[in-house]
Amino acid sequence: MDDAVPHALQRAVSDGDALRARLALDSVPADDGDVLDELATLAAAGDTGSTLAVELLVERLDASGIVRRIVAGALLDHSAVDDVTQDALISVAGSVASFAGTSRLTTWVHRIARNRVVDHLRRQRAASPLPPGELGPAERMSSMIATRATVRAVLAGLPDHYREPVTLRDVEGLT
Repeated sequence: MDDAVPHALQRAVSDGDALRARLALDSVPADDGDVLDELATLAAAGDTGSTLAVELLVERLDASGIVRRIVAGALLDHSAVDDVTQDALISVAGSVASFAGTSRLTTWVHRIARNRVVDHLRRQRAASPLPPGELGPAERMSSMIATRATVRAVLAGLPDHYREPVTLRDVEGLT
């Protein structure tokens, strides 16, 4: 990267001049790692231009397609790629202040994108129950315990003259 670009970018961001910052960025490719690292450093600084730096960083990451490629490579469900990519970019914007700069920004972003993919897959797993024939022993046991707890709670709410016969007949199996 040309040394003039980071200086022009730093000055424009510190002045809060979005137009000058974008003009400085136009001369380098969207996926230039040095520019992304510089934007992350400016965004993490927390000074006057950090909001602009965060905005520019997220725009550059989105334009570069880095996050989308990471997400698309990990998901089989192509319809979820856009949503998970957006979640990852939002996470980057929200946590860029914690970027320490000890590694490349792309390494840090890769970890965030992978975490959003895992979150998505966990939500999908929780929302997609297995058919009864495919339940494992632990799942069946958990279901039985939950059912028993529900029955006990309902029985406890019944008046005595109803609870005793139901308990004797249905719970204890008496005639």
